[in-house]
Amino acid sequence: MEVCDPVSAPDADGTPRRVTRRFPLFTRDTARPEGGGRAAPGDAPAPARQWPVLAVLGTVGLGLLVTAFDAFRVGLLLVGVALLGGAVLRWLLPRVGMLAVRSRFTDIVTYGVLGVVIVLLALMVQPKPWLEIPFLDDALHFTVRG
Repeated sequence: MEVCDPVSAPDADGTPRRVTRRFPLFTRDTARPEGGGRAAPGDAPAPARQWPVLAVLGTVGLGLLVTAFDAFRVGLLLVGVALLGGAVLRWLLPRVGMLAVRSRFTDIVTYGVLGVVIVLLALMVQPKPWLEIPFLDDALHFTVRG
């Protein structure tokens, strides 16, 4: 097979053909995210094939249930830890099923940042915060004078 120029590629028969570098006018297909295949073999039952996303969603559901029973700080900590766990699973496992939404980097950053923000807000929520950051109090008193 001989490639004619940098913008040529072989077709289905293996013969080189010229392709354009422009994006198509209509998208016919989307690429599966990196790691977006099944997390278990195809002959495994459906829950086993998607265990990473089920683990994250189950922990989030448990956190929301705990929050509904007036333990809001612990419930929100569970939600944040579930997102951080999703980031760790996305980082460590080569195939995570439906937990893979975008590229690996984007998923890890998104799950990680959201998880850290939820955990920090749960620790700083009033009354009687478990974590106090002094410069945030100063910023609040500076912006809201009254």
